[in-house]
Amino acid sequence: MKIADILSYFDAWAPPSLAEDYDNVGLLVGKKDAPVSKVLISLDATEEVVAEAESLGCELIVSHHPILFRGLKRLNGQNYVARTVESAIRKNIGLLAVHTNLDAVHTGVNRKMAERLNLGNLQILRKAKSKLLQLTFFVPSENRAAVLNAVHDAGAGQIGHYSQCGFFSEGTGQFFPDAEANPKLGIRGRLETVQESRVEVILPVHLKGKVLQALQEHHPYEEVPYFFHLLENEWQDAGAGMLGELPDALEKEDFIRLVKQQFGLQMVRFTKTAGREIRKVALCGGSGFFLLGDALSAGADAFLTADIKYHEFFDAEGRLLLMDLGHFESEQFTSELIFEKMSIDFPNIAVLLSKTKTNPVFYA
Repeated sequence: MKIADILSYFDAWAPPSLAEDYDNVGLLVGKKDAPVSKVLISLDATEEVVAEAESLGCELIVSHHPILFRGLKRLNGQNYVARTVESAIRKNIGLLAVHTNLDAVHTGVNRKMAERLNLGNLQILRKAKSKLLQLTFFVPSENRAAVLNAVHDAGAGQIGHYSQCGFFSEGTGQFFPDAEANPKLGIRGRLETVQESRVEVILPVHLKGKVLQALQEHHPYEEVPYFFHLLENEWQDAGAGMLGELPDALEKEDFIRLVKQQFGLQMVRFTKTAGREIRKVALCGGSGFFLLGDALSAGADAFLTADIKYHEFFDAEGRLLLMDLGHFESEQFTSELIFEKMSIDFPNIAVLLSKTKTNPVFYA
């Protein structure tokens, strides 16, 4: 097993194209071709976590938060970021971060939060846009099924719970092979017409290369006729935040009690409400206040997130219960999410869950 295998795994689960522009995800320290037999999972990559990884014989740390977030101009131990990176390099331990891209996928951070509250009817709160492509290609009608199956196998044509989606129409194509052409159909130096299918499928941006490779490998023409269009459609399987419903409506006090219990909170900050029961819940791990408008538009009775500023609490205006769980507290189960999934998908390596508590905030 190589670090590259782990990287490819996360690229498929939480594509880097879904990360926010300001983010820094992927392999931050280490080489892709380095061997790996033990992986340590942690919310943060800190000096203590690197030391823990060394003591356990781990060659790679997978963290949610990237240790290299802003520009680092010097490696001279001037702060905890530099010291962590230096330590990882000295100990030959790779650092891989999967951050806002894991926030954005339907099976990521926010789903884990929703499961803690037993929410049902889950959907993305703010669906991602401009993350889908339409592929249109032309193929001899007799080859359409084989080529279409190949691009479907590469990941195209998946729309929500429906797979192998596509559209095709029949027509006549023409081409003129020159003297250096090597046509599968037709003869050099003669205008040819062929009964062709126009095929259209939708795919996520991050699968463009894989789908195009499948198209070119299975298409019978020497030169494959195709084009891509970037779509503005919402992608219902990716985006920011999550919306769900409780099995039964709860009074505000009972809901707050449930949240504190399920997230292990000693205290929580929240706003007053109009007094209605809580049934529909919006949530976003980490700093998600930017989704307040989306939560209101979706008719949420409560919105759970973190890092809410004093004046931002006023913006709820009693229209829903706005709750600040704390950044670490809202994302604390992300390590478990990664650990559980990797333990199943990588049975031939040791996947370990860090015991180092990295929360820098204490309460008294």
